[in-house]
Amino acid sequence: ELMASLQSRLQALWEEQDLVLLEVRECAKWGEELEVMVRDLCKPSEFDRYMMFIGDLEKVVSLLLCLSSRLARVQNAMSRMDGNTEAEEKQSLNERYKLLCQQREDAKDLKENLDRRERVVSGILAKYMTEQQLQDYQHFVQVKTSLLIEQKDLEEQIKFFKEQLENLDQSI
Repeated sequence: ELMASLQSRLQALWEEQDLVLLEVRECAKWGEELEVMVRDLCKPSEFDRYMMFIGDLEKVVSLLLCLSSRLARVQNAMSRMDGNTEAEEKQSLNERYKLLCQQREDAKDLKENLDRRERVVSGILAKYMTEQQLQDYQHFVQVKTSLLIEQKDLEEQIKFFKEQLENLDQSI
């Protein structure tokens, strides 16, 4: 019964993931339309700044999400440590935890830099776009970020339920 429940939840997550992937494709089309508009409106150097920002947006958000996910897994492993845990394993987990914390702080610095660059790009676009076009661009950036987060969250949930299902199957 528990396995059926996990399998049902996993199926629902896969269906939700398919819907998010559809939204991601629609957002990508929207991004392509914006790219054409920006290319037509801006100077080549300004267009390059826009493109670099959009590319880095996905990279930095994905990096932050990945590091947060890895950090959570290490914290979970650390919370399961007890008196029987080998000293070497404890040390390894502590080192990984410290490294991931530092990497996450570095990624946060990248995100702050990216936020500053977004303000610069918005300032550039404000010279060429109508208020509505600028709002559409800002909405695009928000949607793109939200979809990246949602996509990563679903991947993590699917991974978790698969592991739970495998563990349950092995224990039976």
